[in-house]
Amino acid sequence: MTRLRHPAAALAAALIWLMLLCAPLSAQTDTAEPDYATWDKFATQVEQSLDRNDVDDAALQQMRSRVVDWRARFLAAQGSKSTRVGTLQDQIAALGPAPAADATEPEDVAARRKELNAELSAEQAPVLRASEAYGRAEGMVTAIDKTLRSRQAAAVLQLTPSPLLPSSWAAAASDGNRLAAGLRDEVGARLQRFGATGAAQKLPGVAVPLAIALLLLTVGRRWVNGLPGRLARRLPTRAQGAVSFIASLTQIGLPVVGVFLVLVAIEATGLLGQWGTPFVLSAAAAGVTFFIGAWIARQLFPVDPAQASLLGLVSPARDAARHQATLLAAAMALEQFIARPLLPLSGFNRESDFAASVPVPFSDAGAGVVHLPLILLGALPLFRLGKLLRPAPATVITTSDKVLATLAAIVRVIAVVAPLAAVTGYVTAANATLWPAAVTLALAGLIVLLQQFFVDLWQIVRRTPEGARDSLAPVIIGLALLLVALPILALTWGARVSDLAEVWTRLANGFRIGSVRLSPGAVITFFVVFALGYTVTRGVQSTLRKTVLPRTRIDAGGQNAIVSGLGYVGIFIAAMLAIVSAGIDLSSLAIVAGALSVGIGFGLQNIVSNFVSGIILLIERPVTVGDWVQVGTAQGVVRRISVRSTTIQTFDRSSVVVPNSDLITQHVTNWTRGSLSGRVIVAISVAYSSDTRKVTDMLIEIAENQPTVLIEPAPLAILTGFGPDGINFELRAIVSDINQGTTVASEMRQQIVERMKAEGIEMPFAQRDIWLRNPESLAPSGPNPLGSAGAGAPVPDTKTALPRAAQVDTRRPTSGASADAGKQDELDPRIAASVAGGPADGGSEGGR
Repeated sequence: MTRLRHPAAALAAALIWLMLLCAPLSAQTDTAEPDYATWDKFATQVEQSLDRNDVDDAALQQMRSRVVDWRARFLAAQGSKSTRVGTLQDQIAALGPAPAADATEPEDVAARRKELNAELSAEQAPVLRASEAYGRAEGMVTAIDKTLRSRQAAAVLQLTPSPLLPSSWAAAASDGNRLAAGLRDEVGARLQRFGATGAAQKLPGVAVPLAIALLLLTVGRRWVNGLPGRLARRLPTRAQGAVSFIASLTQIGLPVVGVFLVLVAIEATGLLGQWGTPFVLSAAAAGVTFFIGAWIARQLFPVDPAQASLLGLVSPARDAARHQATLLAAAMALEQFIARPLLPLSGFNRESDFAASVPVPFSDAGAGVVHLPLILLGALPLFRLGKLLRPAPATVITTSDKVLATLAAIVRVIAVVAPLAAVTGYVTAANATLWPAAVTLALAGLIVLLQQFFVDLWQIVRRTPEGARDSLAPVIIGLALLLVALPILALTWGARVSDLAEVWTRLANGFRIGSVRLSPGAVITFFVVFALGYTVTRGVQSTLRKTVLPRTRIDAGGQNAIVSGLGYVGIFIAAMLAIVSAGIDLSSLAIVAGALSVGIGFGLQNIVSNFVSGIILLIERPVTVGDWVQVGTAQGVVRRISVRSTTIQTFDRSSVVVPNSDLITQHVTNWTRGSLSGRVIVAISVAYSSDTRKVTDMLIEIAENQPTVLIEPAPLAILTGFGPDGINFELRAIVSDINQGTTVASEMRQQIVERMKAEGIEMPFAQRDIWLRNPESLAPSGPNPLGSAGAGAPVPDTKTALPRAAQVDTRRPTSGASADAGKQDELDPRIAASVAGGPADGGSEGGR
């Protein structure tokens, strides 16, 4: 198992894993007949070793690799005869069904059937044997994986002496003395061998790289830390983010080069051997770990207060988070520098897995004593960082914030549990959870940074920063980064490369759903073929809509029906071709289709009804695009007819989506179906004193002067009745385009007003006269109802408000109301007296 406790090592392991993915696929191309005798012998040895459980992990891994190779050969052997077997089965099917037991068939057909069946049996025999061997190999791989996982779990849960015990401290002191003695003896022996002359000869090879390294780690590092800001100030806004990110990578590269130069200088001394070289190698990996972690901390929590933080933190929380993340990176680097060459109990790995380690590593008790302070150094900043990453209560919580909050809560728990586990003796379990949790947190931050970088690139491609973050591209990029990170996370948490290769192999081989086998290749083939068919269909539709159909005599509705129908047929054909190309037998979908028919009959009946109605609309075309229709309360112009619904644009520019079934089952008024001509009606009213014949002639003349009004049938003006205020007429005319009917009606109304003014024809309006039957009730109560003026005083002013007791009689006069006022006054002399007299001297109330 490869040790993976920092992003660089995890990324390298992921690349190795990606290269190994091709191994099963390449093995499947080998069509040679497997040597079953050799396989049986080897398989028996593996099964006996598994039964005895006396083989170490390295030997089991080698056995597993060989079994996987055999399994790939068997899988290839199964498919090598598939073409010939399929051909023979088709030939047998072409002969027709086999006769029943009591029936016969022609001799030549029977002989040919027998011959083909014998050949089919001969061709299927190797396939059956390969299938049996493949199943045996599959079971052996599963058994080996189960054994390795059980051993790994036992190693992680191994209970060792507590680091707090005095015996553990004594063991650590003894191991430390042995390490110091080994290094001292090794360096002393080499110094005696080189002598003064040899040391002087090595001095230039040591001093030059060491001086360059010190320059890079001091002046060079300060220079690269300010490089992104200097470049950003000289670039357009949309390019600042991407360029700054690329420039910030020098904050990793330059210091790492400096660390490697330091190690080169140390190695050039020639003083280190088998005791010191493992520390030099681990120092290189530790340096990469630290500078990657520090770079992630600076990018997520920028030093510049004016620069926004991707995680939404503000100072001083942002500065604290950057400090804790840098401390966590330093703790990870220190743990890797010490534990890799020296200490067992380091997590999911065993000391035998280390490629370079000291000749005599620490004992379990002594390793626990060294691991405990390292675990505490990592747990403390991890806990503080998890606490700082909690979202503020007042902020709006998004999905990414919830994920980050969950991750922060998990790492806080791990930061508390890991030291407690180490104290109680579960040192391996503590290391197996603490450091992978830190790597997971760093990987999450790296995903956020990479997604932001690709969003910045997308802004450059779109040439505008507006809307780039809200588009679909960043979401797809984030999902792709997450998929890439999944195998790295699996390796970090103890998975082996062989485990990931096994997962990929199973995916590549596919899985069965009934009699249908699905695999990544089949799924990709399906989507590629369907996408090509869909693209071709849309291209043909566009050509017909814009180039071919406009040159025909087909109306707009017919053109839309043809284009829509072609789209449905094209998509259906594309789907069928995609299913067949993916290797899915359509006959195997019959059961699924039968089950779906039950669901369609119950749960999807409305959708199916709308679908069928849409097909009817496209074929019968009672309603087409551009028609003016009214469905229920919705009235407007049809803009789109799809397979499920029809979109109507009302005259207030709003869109109403009507299910197609409503257009088939309900009453639909189509104002423009078959002809654009339609009738408009203009209603008017004239005074009772008007000449009705003259009004009729005037209305007909106005209608005939309109250019869109048809002569046949001729416009008609009719007297419709006698209203309370005047005589009512209607002008009815047929216009050539009903879509312009409102405009024509408005123009005729305006001309009618102009002509009536010119002809002296009065247009009535509502008038009302008020009659008071008891004006004496308006006088104030008392001994003298009429006031101090006596009985001859005038009644109060009738224009003031009436009391509730007054009785009012309203009558509607004709247009000559003012001329008949004298006659109306004669009907009630009290009103005449009231109008003749003025307001009373002391009157305070009146009637209206």
